[in-house]
Amino acid sequence: MRPWPQAPLASFDTETTGVDVEHDRIVSASLVLQPAPGAEPVAMTWLADPGVPIPDSARAVHGISDAYVRAHGRPPRTVVAEIARALAEQARAGVPLVVMNAPYDLTLLDRELRRHREQALADLLDGAELLVLDPRVLDKHVDRYRKGRRTLTDLCAHYGVELTGAHDATADAVAAMELTRTLGARHPDRLGRLTPAELQLRQAVWHAAQARGLQNWFDRSGTPEQVDFSWPLRPARCGCGRRLSAAHHCEAAA
Repeated sequence: MRPWPQAPLASFDTETTGVDVEHDRIVSASLVLQPAPGAEPVAMTWLADPGVPIPDSARAVHGISDAYVRAHGRPPRTVVAEIARALAEQARAGVPLVVMNAPYDLTLLDRELRRHREQALADLLDGAELLVLDPRVLDKHVDRYRKGRRTLTDLCAHYGVELTGAHDATADAVAAMELTRTLGARHPDRLGRLTPAELQLRQAVWHAAQARGLQNWFDRSGTPEQVDFSWPLRPARCGCGRRLSAAHHCEAAA
């Protein structure tokens, strides 16, 4: 059996109306499939009319306008269900899914499903488990004390990975996949020889430790920001702040 850096991978990315996973919307998305390193990636793409205006700040990042999504986008209810089913297909096949900063893209997808279909991402996975590889978490683990930003653009520059057309969902997904393969190949003992299932468990622990360190820094500096320790998906919460159960009910009422 091939180590995961040499095996089939999928990669998922979205472009959105903003950075608030609880309230912003998906504008475009891409799921890229690659059977082996160097093979031609195949992309599945989606464009949604989010039903709300795309802010200037978001349009400046990805270049997608309100007029364009009205002319070419499809209803978000349809789009998010298709995305979830495509991710579920990869999960059932046991193909690891690369998601740069997974708690952003996967949480936003989950909230869009709840908003438009009254279903959670887990509902549409139907018992299958996503095996997520998050290059942001992996890089922070293997090179904890390196200074500087760790956006996708920064990480690709650091590791010598080509990123052409940043902030296009397909371009970002392809680059994140190549970045993740590079991390696994460069760190075989710490990453590449582990199974995706083993990495899934360890990344949750690594992310929590990384988030704890950031929270401690915020606390010491007097910054009121709160860091979410959850990975790869932030739990949904009701208005009272309690987590929602699998049946979408407030745990306080259980």
